[in-house]
Amino acid sequence: MSGETISEKDRKMAQMCVECKLCSHARNKQRGIAFWFVKKIEGNICPYCKAYEKVYGRKAHEPVSAEDG
Repeated sequence: MSGETISEKDRKMAQMCVECKLCSHARNKQRGIAFWFVKKIEGNICPYCKAYEKVYGRKAHEPVSAEDG
């Protein structure tokens, strides 16, 4: 990590991104309009996507690997 402290608020906001249907679809399918939207627009605007990146160390549209659970 970059040494940045992750607060409980960051974790709760990141959880909202995990539960977001649009972001979940983008992470799972890796194609289509939802993926494009999250990759190009939502990740730059949405505070939940930014918190997801801070907590999990990857962009909101990037796939979840099998080892991450």
